[in-house]
Amino acid sequence: MTSTTTTTTTTVYGYPRQGPDRELKKAVEGYWQGRVTADQLRLTAAGLRRAAWRQLVGDGVREVPTGDFSYYDHVLDTSVMVGAVPARHRAAVAADPLDGYFAMARGTRDVAPLEMTKWFDTNYHYLVPELGPDTVFSADSRKQVGELAEALSLGLTARPVLVGPVTFLLLAKPAADAPTDFVPLTLLDRLLPVYAEVLADLRAAGAEWVQLDEPALVQDRTPAELNAAARAYRDLGALADRPKLLVASYFDRLGEALPVLAKAPVEGLALDFTGPAAANLADLAAVGGLPGKRLVAGVVDGRNVWINDLERSLATLATLLGLAGRVDVAASCSLLHVPLDAAAEREVDPQVARWLAFARQKSEEVATLARGLAEGPGAVTARLAANRAALASRTASALTRDPAVRARTAAVTEEDARRAQPYIERAAAQRAQLRLPLLPTTTIGSFPQTTELRSARADLRAGRIDAAAYEGRIEAEVREVVAFQEKAGLDVLVHGEPERNDMVQYFAERLDGYLATRHGWVQSYGTRYVRPPVLAGDVSRPAPMTVRWTAYAQSLTSRPVKGMLTGPVTMLAWSFVRDDQPLAETARQVALALRDEVGDLEAAGTSVVQVDEPALRETLPLRAAGRAEYLAWATEAFRLATSGVRPDTQIHTHMCYAEFGDVIGAIDELDADVISLEAARSHMQVARELAGHGYPREAGPGVYDIHSPRVPGPEEAAELLRTGLAAIPADRLWVNPDCGLKTRTWPETRAALENLVAAARTVRAELAARGEGAAAR
Repeated sequence: MTSTTTTTTTTVYGYPRQGPDRELKKAVEGYWQGRVTADQLRLTAAGLRRAAWRQLVGDGVREVPTGDFSYYDHVLDTSVMVGAVPARHRAAVAADPLDGYFAMARGTRDVAPLEMTKWFDTNYHYLVPELGPDTVFSADSRKQVGELAEALSLGLTARPVLVGPVTFLLLAKPAADAPTDFVPLTLLDRLLPVYAEVLADLRAAGAEWVQLDEPALVQDRTPAELNAAARAYRDLGALADRPKLLVASYFDRLGEALPVLAKAPVEGLALDFTGPAAANLADLAAVGGLPGKRLVAGVVDGRNVWINDLERSLATLATLLGLAGRVDVAASCSLLHVPLDAAAEREVDPQVARWLAFARQKSEEVATLARGLAEGPGAVTARLAANRAALASRTASALTRDPAVRARTAAVTEEDARRAQPYIERAAAQRAQLRLPLLPTTTIGSFPQTTELRSARADLRAGRIDAAAYEGRIEAEVREVVAFQEKAGLDVLVHGEPERNDMVQYFAERLDGYLATRHGWVQSYGTRYVRPPVLAGDVSRPAPMTVRWTAYAQSLTSRPVKGMLTGPVTMLAWSFVRDDQPLAETARQVALALRDEVGDLEAAGTSVVQVDEPALRETLPLRAAGRAEYLAWATEAFRLATSGVRPDTQIHTHMCYAEFGDVIGAIDELDADVISLEAARSHMQVARELAGHGYPREAGPGVYDIHSPRVPGPEEAAELLRTGLAAIPADRLWVNPDCGLKTRTWPETRAALENLVAAARTVRAELAARGEGAAAR
């Protein structure tokens, strides 16, 4: 293990939870299915925590985090910690805390779960706390105290990590029965005593330091919100019975919140110094630094997979030494957002492997930097030289640059990114071509990924079956999916995507410039893990990617079958992007590759093409100053991918689990003919937002929450449709689930879609009875 002096230590804010073989996912899902007992689940979780802490210490981290582990989501854990349990879940939590916890996360057949949305601008999803003026908080620190005790029993130096009170309230939403003008932050004075109780419990359990995460403060905040932060840390800092407090913020610069926290009576701050947050260095100097306080410097990027520039980070750390009483070294944020270990990727090109750093490698980089800071660069000469050589090899590599791709992107004109006809002309042509009924029904694209499908892909990789046998299995699945949709009465069909492992990875494996991993799992939400591909070079499409299966599905039916693609912004957002050129340039490259695919689908007879952009809102810069530039290139990239088609080819897009109100104008700028959006958990809020904006095209706000095992009945779906009709005219309203059905079972899928079609027929009949609709659009 690397040694450092006592003046500089190493830490991280969190670590991947799942284990090297996703043991947590398997244990939790086994518990849901009744194959794993509660005690077995807890035993697995404890083993994963111990293994992670020991791994961190072995890689040179001296102060390990506790409390960052979660069965499902750390914001949900915070809701439990402060007693913010919605009324509909209280009986379940009281009867069995573990089952009640999962009911809040996933819902049950009778009770809806908490709403889910993106954690800032990452692809991690958190469960949104529901609060109202009658919310009564109460402390429950058993999880936090128990995990600290586990670490201390192993002889480790441990620091509990909690979501801070201000961020918790800023991330919350008003409960359904709350007054329309209710603001959760008004509950701060009611919440702080609960945090005080938790802090006292942690101190009694042996905590010297506790970290309170306040990433919400890197966003644009009002004076009232900044005053709330100042009051929160004035009151918590004044407590007599508490550990030392380390307030952490990350993902961007703190800006106007930095002097608020710098002046607070706390013992330390943890700041991000990577990407746009590098501005924290000058801002910290401008406020006079943190004399006499601890500064935890996040100089290793915790969100991307490229190796650190160690010499540059050492220079940053050397400057910070003069700005704080003590400087410790850390990753910029929790390592939850990167895979576990790059060394496991033995199939990666050795040249590219030199450039990669996952959680383990980032922990080692933190340790190297701490030693270099404490003992001088001479103490890590060999590591600096190896790092310098790896960085140079990436800069010079032919793998990163394709002259033909760069020439093509340079030749793009403004006309290339605009449909030739206005929407009103396209809509008439599409209605004549498709001849759909009022309130047309469809799905978002994917159907259940069964054990048999996953086994078929594994068999193909392992050589147990050949390509012909694999394609035979996929054909059989497509036939079943198409036949079910026809029988259920859906109007616009899909092929079900049985051949796809993931909506980004599938395309990354077929595009030059991308690198797919074998073990690079990252948590998206709950037990849903994805393997984000790595964008290592210029992007192009060597061959069609989806035409084979879309055309086959269309050959089985006379109803239109949608072609299904993932949009350029989402291809970037759900990948580890290159950091050596502007994102806008990479987005344009991906858009041109997709444009080729859209053209080939249309040429093969596909009349409806859906290009999903669920990450459009997620990738929105956290501060308003950077949003106009981002939205300009993001919407241009979508239009560039989709604008080369005939007017009678209908372009759809899809978005889910985000605050759409922030990007309604950009959604309009996409110029898609139809957009489908998540709306079931938020009770059609997005429909009202579209109406408020005056959105002029067609939309399908979801009527079925696919992230819950709960299947809504026909009348419940019909009622959501009626709510949607209050905002969107019937001749522009579609009926669809919130998202793809990949994670659902076939029985759930059959029942939900049959109910969805029944709801559409019911509401069509109501409209006809009132003379408000026609049989055809």
